[in-house]
Order: sequence, then C-alpha cells, then structure tokens
Amino acid sequence: MQKNAPNFSLEGKVTLVTGASRGIGRACALACAEAGSDIVLGVRNIAASEGLVAELEGAGRKVLPVELDIPNKAHIAQAVEAALATFGRIDVLINNVGVAPGNLAELVEEKDLDEILDVNIKGTFLMTQAVGRHMIKQNIGRIINISSQAGTVVLRGEAIYCMSKAAINHLTRCLAAEWARYNVTVNTVSPTFIHTDGTASFLSDADNRNATLGHIPLGRIGETDDVVGAVVFLASPAASLITGANLLVDGGWSVA
Repeated sequence: MQKNAPNFSLEGKVTLVTGASRGIGRACALACAEAGSDIVLGVRNIAASEGLVAELEGAGRKVLPVELDIPNKAHIAQAVEAALATFGRIDVLINNVGVAPGNLAELVEEKDLDEILDVNIKGTFLMTQAVGRHMIKQNIGRIINISSQAGTVVLRGEAIYCMSKAAINHLTRCLAAEWARYNVTVNTVSPTFIHTDGTASFLSDADNRNATLGHIPLGRIGETDDVVGAVVFLASPAASLITGANLLVDGGWSVA
C-alpha cells in the first residue's frame, strides 16, 4: 500500500488563467481555486468579471482581475507585472485564449488566417514567454496550454484552426525540452467538443450533434469538469515528472 496519497493540492500557489471569463477558462479558474490556488483572471472586460471575482473570493481565495487582450504584447506585459506586484510570483499559467472560425480551406481569407494565427499561436507564445521568463528566475513553474483534439485529428472545414493547435502542441514539446532544466513543466490539454457558450449553437443542431457523437467512442459530449480535472492534475505536485505531454480529453475520438 502506498504510504502517502498523491498530492493534487494547489495550496499556496498563484495561477494565471487567460480567457477566464467563460467556458473552459472560467471552469479552470474555479477548479484551481477549489484546489487551493489564488487566481489571476486574464479577461478582456474587468467589469464583466465581477461575478466570478466575487465567487472566487467567497471561496476564500485572493483574486486579481487583469485586462488582457491577447496577442497585445503591452497587455500581456502589464498583466504579468500586475500579477507579480500583487502576489510576488506566478506558479501556474493556463493558456486558454483561442479562436476557431471555421471555413473551407479554399474560402479562407487572409484576415481570417491572420486572426487565428495571431491569437492562437502568437498569443500563446507571447503569453508563455512573458510568464516563462519569471518562472525561469524562480526555478519552478507549471504551464498548461489548452489546445484541442483538432491538433491531432482532422476536422473538415477547420484546416487553419487545426494547424494552429498542432503548432501549439509542438511548441509545448519544444518549450518542455528547453525549460526542463529550470524545473518548469509545459504540457497540453486537448479537449474534444465541450458544452460551453461557444459550442452551444453548433451542438444545438441535431445533425451536428449526432455527427460529433459518432466520432466519440465514449458516447457523450464533454463537460468543463472533464477538462479541469486534467488541468488541476498537471498543475499539481502529482504531475511533477510530466512535461511535454499532450493529454487528450476527447472521449476516444483520436483512437477510433
């Protein structure tokens, strides 16, 4: 029998979540707070995050909402500086911001291409670089990129989005290799379709829903709770020997 149970606690940690106002980002903030972490909320509209701030503070956590419009480099720098000024450290970064406008490849316009690559790839890199520099100095950190099954499987009509998520998956591996010597782990969580405000319209169509379920061997659309369990695990001491991994939370889509 194991002497000590695995440690999934984030007690005493500071977690910065981007895109924290809704969906998976909001769920990550709540789950990390439940695990004991204080929270830096990266949001585009601070006033709109008041309800979430109150909920987190009501759970006994310190919370700092920061204006964060990714990939705006100035916003990123200001957000990181504010977090460090308030808490003195950032232990966990959860890169959740992403956009996914779908279109057939032959119809994609340059402005759509630029938006996806700017937010999903450039934004993720700049955010990770800014926080990673601090984690290197403190000689420890956990970085978790919220990617997608789209970086592993083909989603028709989503070629550019798939490309961007595949790039994030490989960036994760590269940074994991570079920053391991600083005790900074870099991992990816890749969900399938999850019930959120962003997917509600697509999944409300019966044909879309049935087609999606046809790809998922476990037979259900995901919930945000399915994703945050993986996130908290990778942020916790229990995952201290895991880096460069891509944890697919896809109900088996990628192996079907």
